[in-house]
Amino acid sequence: MMAVFAAGVSAGAVNTAVGSGTLITFPVLLAVGLPPVTAVVSNALGLIPGSISGVVGYRRELRGMRRLIMKLSLACAFGGLGGAVLLLTLPESAFDGIVPILVGFALVLVILQPRLSKRLRERHHEGTARRDGGILLFGGLMLASVYGGYFAAAQGIIYVSMMGILLNETLQRLNALKNVLAAVVNAVAAAVFLFVADYNWTAVALIAVGSALGGYAGASVGRRFSPTVLRLLIVAVGSVAIVHLLVN
Repeated sequence: MMAVFAAGVSAGAVNTAVGSGTLITFPVLLAVGLPPVTAVVSNALGLIPGSISGVVGYRRELRGMRRLIMKLSLACAFGGLGGAVLLLTLPESAFDGIVPILVGFALVLVILQPRLSKRLRERHHEGTARRDGGILLFGGLMLASVYGGYFAAAQGIIYVSMMGILLNETLQRLNALKNVLAAVVNAVAAAVFLFVADYNWTAVALIAVGSALGGYAGASVGRRFSPTVLRLLIVAVGSVAIVHLLVN
C-alpha cells in the first residue's frame, strides 16, 4: 500500500501544479486489485484533501476573485453532481470514445489560448469583455464538471483552457482558480459516493494524506513556472493523458 501513498503524493502535486493527477492514482489502485468503479470512487474521495491544500498553497493568487469563484463553483457543483450520478448508472465504457477527444480539444485551446484571448479582447474593445466569462464559460464549466465528477483525468486542463480564453487573468491565477473548482467537483461527487457507492477506506486514507502533502508542495513549485513553461507542462501532461486513455 506504500505505492498508493506515493501515488497520492505525486497526484496531489501534479493536480495542483498542472492537472491530471488521477492518471497516477487510478492505475495504481487498479494494480492493487480494486475494481474500476471502486477505484474511481476511492480516488475521488482521497484527492479532496489534496485539492484543499492546493487551494491553500495558491491562496495569494486567488485574492479579489471571491465573486467569480462563487459563480463558477455553482456551475461546477451542478456538473459534478451529474457526473457522479452518471458514474453510478452508466456502463464503464460509456465515455471511452468522447474523453480522449475532449482532452485533445482542451489541449488545442491551451496552445492557442494567448492568440484567441487577444482576439477576443480586441473584439470586445479590451476592458469591456465580461469579467466572469458569461454564460459560455458557466455552461462550459458545467459540462466539463460532468466529466470531472465521472472520472476527472485532465479535468483541470479543460478548466484552464476554457477560462484562459474567456477570462482576462494570468495563467497562474487561472491555475489557482482551477484548483478551487476541482475541489468543489470532488467534494460534491464524494458526497454522493459516500452514501451509495463502494470504496476502499484504506486506499482513501492513504491517498488523502499523500495528496494533502503533495498538493501544498505542488503550489510552491507551480508558482515558479513562467506562463510558457506552465502551458508546455499542461500540454505534455494532457498528451500523456490522451495516450493513457486510448490504450487502456
